[in-house]
Amino acid sequence: MPEHPQTIGFSLTDSPAGLAAWMLDHDADSYQKISRAFLDKQPAGGLTRDGVLDNITLYWLTGTATSSARLYWEQGRSLAALIASGKKPPDIKLPVGFTVFPGEIIQAPRSWAEKVYPNLIYFQQAAKGGHFAAWEEPELFSEEIRATFKPLR
Repeated sequence: MPEHPQTIGFSLTDSPAGLAAWMLDHDADSYQKISRAFLDKQPAGGLTRDGVLDNITLYWLTGTATSSARLYWEQGRSLAALIASGKKPPDIKLPVGFTVFPGEIIQAPRSWAEKVYPNLIYFQQAAKGGHFAAWEEPELFSEEIRATFKPLR
């Protein structure tokens, strides 16, 4: 884990081309889908050429790429400190829904989700979507949120 999380932030806010490269090369699934949308004009859900450019533009104009990247760093650092201390993380008591998207970087099985979220009220393995599921498959993502919280109404 880098000791200076702002380093990536400087490169993400220095150039829209640098930001675009980071988005494109985020992970293998994203690379394949975004490049297919640009080169072959075959979008993957919401990952159309215009959708990708809109998302990059939103990060660029608001200058939020750094804070977005920093969130990952803060979370990783907090978890590392917790593990080093030998303490167990506090239980999450809120109701939780968990959907595994096939293109996600980590495919967490239900048993993992149940360990981390004792109040797991919904678990589903989706047929499509990846790391940017809300962006790639917005309708499916919305359906998953509705299905999670429907029993709580």
